Amino acid sequence: MPRAKHLSRREFLRTASMVGGVSLLGAAPVLTQVSAHAEGQGQDTGTGSVPLRLFGKTGASVASLSLGGMFDIPSNQLLLKQALKYGVTYWDTADCYEGGNSERGIGQFLSKYPEVRKQLFIVSKSDARDPSGMTKLLTQSLERMKTGYIDLYFVHGISAIGELNTETKSWAEKAKSEGKIRFFGFSTHSNMEDCMLAAAKLGWIDGIMMTYNFRLMHTDKMKSAVDACVNVGIGLTAMKTQGGGSVNAESEAEMQMAGRFLKRGFTDKQAKLKAVWENPNIASICSQMPNLTILMSNIAAALDQTKLGSEELQLLDQFACDTSSGYCAGCATICESSLGAAPPIRDVMRCLMYFHFYGEKDRARKLFADLSLETNKDLFQSDFSVAERRCPQGLPIGKLMRQAVALLS
Repeated sequence: MPRAKHLSRREFLRTASMVGGVSLLGAAPVLTQVSAHAEGQGQDTGTGSVPLRLFGKTGASVASLSLGGMFDIPSNQLLLKQALKYGVTYWDTADCYEGGNSERGIGQFLSKYPEVRKQLFIVSKSDARDPSGMTKLLTQSLERMKTGYIDLYFVHGISAIGELNTETKSWAEKAKSEGKIRFFGFSTHSNMEDCMLAAAKLGWIDGIMMTYNFRLMHTDKMKSAVDACVNVGIGLTAMKTQGGGSVNAESEAEMQMAGRFLKRGFTDKQAKLKAVWENPNIASICSQMPNLTILMSNIAAALDQTKLGSEELQLLDQFACDTSSGYCAGCATICESSLGAAPPIRDVMRCLMYFHFYGEKDRARKLFADLSLETNKDLFQSDFSVAERRCPQGLPIGKLMRQAVALLS
């Protein structure tokens, strides 16, 4: 497929302005100036396609912008073709996305264009933890996607490394030997740093996808976790890179920050992603791009060479500090451990994030409905005062739990 030419700064700004009236909360503009890193962690292909970065010690080079597949892929086949055209060849999905239709949509595309399979780096995930369940879901994913192998297979959404064990390792080694997967790892939305630090000691994790954004990337624990993974060659993919909170979608502080960034030639959404890509050890950013407008906006940002200056980075740091009380940092062991048989605080916060920040109200309600049937009772009757005192972000946890019942039930 033909390659796109490099966008000039003027063209980039024009593209950004065209999508000014469209929600970019799920968009993921990424940095293209990866060739500036002395260690050679990234490379600009020079062809106008999304730049590549090495994925840990696997030897694979992956697109620095990944297509998150949590949308109606069967009805968006043109979007896949356009993504491929511009080098967005890292496609992320899971057995549960859209009730399986995400994987089926990829299979629909590969059935029509089987020759492009070798260009793609496909990731899927298993909600099962036991070997038999993982085997069943892997077989199902391969059948749905009409492919003989998956490049990177994740255990989906772990919150503690204990969810993996020696049986998991043996299963991954067998799946690799049979040619069904190339690499293995996990994704994590909560207690990310502990999971990453523990994974670095295992010796058999190839890749991790974790929540990572301008709010989290500068904490000592996250920096230590990233360094530990890099030192042993684990490839890292960032998600939830917009740093959206569970309380307000557009606070006054965010609106003011957005205006300041627009004066400098890019949106605040693009600035947040550029900040993430300052770290050359992040191989890719996974972004949900459910329509061509967001896809092309992200691609335009990926091809732009402008980097954030110290003033912009300080602005993001100040914004993170000023709005920390509206953001759940995913450290669920702190709040939930104070409640004994706790309601799933981190899962409820995730539902509120989809509702408030991403505007995906139906998805938020579905995720909430998938929680325990006792959740509503637990959220109303539990005493969250200890959890609130322990929360590093100072979140009004009890109020948010009751708000979730009112909004999502």
